Amino acid sequence: MKKYRAGIDIGSTTVKLVVLDDADEILYGEYRRHQAHTQETLSTLLEEAKKSVGECELQVCITGSGAINLGKALDISFVQEVVAVATALKKCAPQTDVAIELGGEDAKIIYFTGGLEERMNGVCAGGTGSFIDQMASLLQTDAAGLNREAEQYKQIYPIAARCGVFAKTDIQPLINEGATKADLAASIFQAVVNQTISGLACGKPIRGCVAFLGGPLHFLPELKKAFVRTLGLTAETTVDPDHSHLFAAMGAAMESTEKDTVPIDTLIERLKNASRSLLKCPGFRLYLKVTQNMSSSAADTLGLPLPVVSFPPIEGTAIWESTLVLRQPRWR
Repeated sequence: MKKYRAGIDIGSTTVKLVVLDDADEILYGEYRRHQAHTQETLSTLLEEAKKSVGECELQVCITGSGAINLGKALDISFVQEVVAVATALKKCAPQTDVAIELGGEDAKIIYFTGGLEERMNGVCAGGTGSFIDQMASLLQTDAAGLNREAEQYKQIYPIAARCGVFAKTDIQPLINEGATKADLAASIFQAVVNQTISGLACGKPIRGCVAFLGGPLHFLPELKKAFVRTLGLTAETTVDPDHSHLFAAMGAAMESTEKDTVPIDTLIERLKNASRSLLKCPGFRLYLKVTQNMSSSAADTLGLPLPVVSFPPIEGTAIWESTLVLRQPRWR
């Protein structure tokens, strides 16, 4: 049976799966929003990978903000996301001095020159993919629509990106005054740039070769252009690798070891068993009952967390942080 290396990246809003051959070339790579259905999405990706590469064994490792307990449930190793990204960059773009990575609900700046240093946003998702989605909804479009509009911008307006509520307060008067959608779209992207640089770098220079990673920067070239423009980068100092939205998963695959080798069918079955174990948990059923009538869209708009439930002790491994609900249940 053929054996490949595989990496799984469980993010706050997306699941990424990569299968590599012996030369670290991608045989299968997919990035998909999970809509809080993490295990179903990963199961679908594994089934698709099986159809793509055939019956095989996977030497697999997992990373991401929602991956630690899932890795335990699947009996595979976990690697820190910054380590996975560093490994992938060392292989694919060793000239990188600084990496800027935007995700669904997190933003990171990773410095490589002078020692590895990571700076990440805290509890607020301002200036991330979720913020962009929220602003796109305000303009009655989606993230791709914002990107298309920003291509035609003429003027940049100051918009707060630290908080969606503050940003709406800035945007609504501009709409009322007749600002074009193109200018508003470009201004939203610029607000993300300002938030990332001021909020995370905090005055530490971003110099040398800068790599841009993560879904928003991969799928929204106008956002990337705003970073390049603001940082004064050139073609030589801009690192724009292929598959930049999959780098953490690629790095996880490169970090995998022989002890993490498992047939792909076994991995799929473990995932199904883990899902069944979760649904048998009385505490989780109570959580669903408590939250099912709450307006998640209203809570998300206002930045309010859904209720926290104290879970009773259960046998086995607790499943990962975000499943079937929009907010992460907290184990106590």
